Amino acid sequence: MLPKFDSVFSIDCVIFGFEAGELKILLIERNEEPYKDWLALPGYIVEQDESIDDAAERILYELTGLRDMHMQQFHTFGEVNRHPQGRVITVAYYALIRINGQKELRPVTQYAKKAFWHPVSELPKLAFDHSEIFKTGFNKIKRRLHYQPIAFELLPEKFTLTQLQSLYEAVLDKKLDKRNFRKKMLSYGFLKELDEKQKGVSYRAAKLYKFDKRKYGKIFQGEMNLV
Repeated sequence: MLPKFDSVFSIDCVIFGFEAGELKILLIERNEEPYKDWLALPGYIVEQDESIDDAAERILYELTGLRDMHMQQFHTFGEVNRHPQGRVITVAYYALIRINGQKELRPVTQYAKKAFWHPVSELPKLAFDHSEIFKTGFNKIKRRLHYQPIAFELLPEKFTLTQLQSLYEAVLDKKLDKRNFRKKMLSYGFLKELDEKQKGVSYRAAKLYKFDKRKYGKIFQGEMNLV
């Protein structure tokens, strides 16, 4: 008789959002041992009768209330001692979403006390090896930002050039020259200038733009150097 395997799989979700000029990450406060009361990425154990992708959707929903979100696998973490209860191999997923318009975060399981958005710039030490998982996911979107238009997955549908630059600066963690950044972004031809301006601001209202996905697809068949 063949021996049974005793390793288990888990899912951890690295979900990025952008709000009020800050890049944010979705976290939970754990409500069970180990690491009870610690902040962590939304993650849990895969059931025996479900696929990895199905588990990712279920776990994110149970711990945050979010569902129907497109997530991608980006790395597997399999250090032997990463979990105090035994061998747990985790498959990490990531997603970029617009925080505006998202429904209230509300766990539907007792495993999490709450779910909330936390600024990436002030991230504390997380449970398990979640700090390492976050860094790996963050580095991935930094690389993708250079050659794919992922910024527009985080921004509102209508945005200003200042908001666009703030997002690039938040992800890349460096200041960009305003004139050169705007000149380069407008030169690509996939930003559609709208006949609208910001509303409800105390300062001079700026022009609004939209990302023209169809135009981007026609101009760029492959990758491009965005920054």
